[in-house]
Amino acid sequence: MALQGSTVSKQTQKSDQRYGHSGRIQSEQMVPLASLLCREVKCKKIEKPVVRCGLAAQPKKGEDFAFIKTDCQRIPGDSSSTYGVFAVFDGHNGSSAALYSRDHLLNDVLSAIPAGLDRDEWLSVLPRALVAGFVKTDKEFQEKEQTSGTTATFVVVDGWTVTAASVGDSRCILDSQGGVISLLTVDHRLEVNEEERERITASGGEVGRLSTVGGAEIGPLRCWPGGLCLSRSIGDMDVGEFIVPIPFVKQIKLSSAGGRLIIASDGVWDSLSSDRAANCCRGLPAELAAKQIVKETLKSRGLRDDTTCLVVDLIPPDNSLPSSPPLKNKNNLMGGCFSRRRPREASAKVAEKFTEMGIEELFEEGSAMLAERLGSEPSIPGEEGLFICAICQKDITPSEGISVHAGAFFSTSSRPWEGPFLCAACKMKKDAMEGKRTSQGIEVV
Repeated sequence: MALQGSTVSKQTQKSDQRYGHSGRIQSEQMVPLASLLCREVKCKKIEKPVVRCGLAAQPKKGEDFAFIKTDCQRIPGDSSSTYGVFAVFDGHNGSSAALYSRDHLLNDVLSAIPAGLDRDEWLSVLPRALVAGFVKTDKEFQEKEQTSGTTATFVVVDGWTVTAASVGDSRCILDSQGGVISLLTVDHRLEVNEEERERITASGGEVGRLSTVGGAEIGPLRCWPGGLCLSRSIGDMDVGEFIVPIPFVKQIKLSSAGGRLIIASDGVWDSLSSDRAANCCRGLPAELAAKQIVKETLKSRGLRDDTTCLVVDLIPPDNSLPSSPPLKNKNNLMGGCFSRRRPREASAKVAEKFTEMGIEELFEEGSAMLAERLGSEPSIPGEEGLFICAICQKDITPSEGISVHAGAFFSTSSRPWEGPFLCAACKMKKDAMEGKRTSQGIEVV
């Protein structure tokens, strides 16, 4: 059986002028290239891993797409600033949303990162930029008035630091040294995610199963109107705005022992558990591992859906092949159905477990509230008196800018003077996602 790989998309050239989250034009505050290079040298205390990847796919409807780009650079022309991006998009109701996301999501994320940052600063703002990028991609695709939608699991690998952002149910797992498996994403399926069900009903949506003529309920839980089984996605303009594109984001740092990432669409996860997917390919190089997982999926229940698997190995530089770690009877499945940052006590316990695995947890957040995800910071207009919308990155005058915290949903007080700021269209999008108005601008009483 031939395994079909997805086309690798090319990154379009970025604009020379970058903007910060605060809305200030950054062109006058550019850091000299020599200074950035100096900072990078100071950050290179540990050798980077060797990154190898493999992709395998078996189409059924032709709505799955993958994205691989291993030569991204924070500083153009500086090979020491190289990082990789790996993503899987599982479309539904057509392939247009998945294709659009594959071709635009990376640039939309990068457009939200200020210029002149060193590596540590760049990694610290990446989670917020991922949120802005996902929302921008969703908003601009919906403007095309196409009804397709897609999941998105988007992973950035910079040295030993892995940052995963996801909406939908295309999962990313980590098989770390010692055979311990951890989830880097959360499944946004209504059937398994109680917090998402509560969020949707609080925003005005309905959650229920299909009803037959006789009144019996069948199938998985769905969101109405629309009948989507997911609570988060990109696209889906024909479904209520409470189906949001705001991703769950997790950032971790691996030890120099390395590990394996498995990113796959639900065609894999509906057939294989995380344990089984990792175990069936352990010890194989990335390309063969991806093929083996797809083969195991088809053997389990046949080809019922598009099946796409992307394997990324982070290998210590002195090893040419990933080692085959001893299996453990009990795997530690991290992640669960989180929708907010963990309490401090829980974070301490998780950090302790991750430390035992040789992993440091740097960030985790899954709130669907845009104001919480974009944070707070004072905003001062640049010399030209302009702000930049934190989502679409378009110029806005101070009189046009609307704070992301102005009348925030569930907020006890409005803080209209605090940045980041949004343009009118993006503020309308934010209000619609929070159930305060429709995307057409009609207020919900």
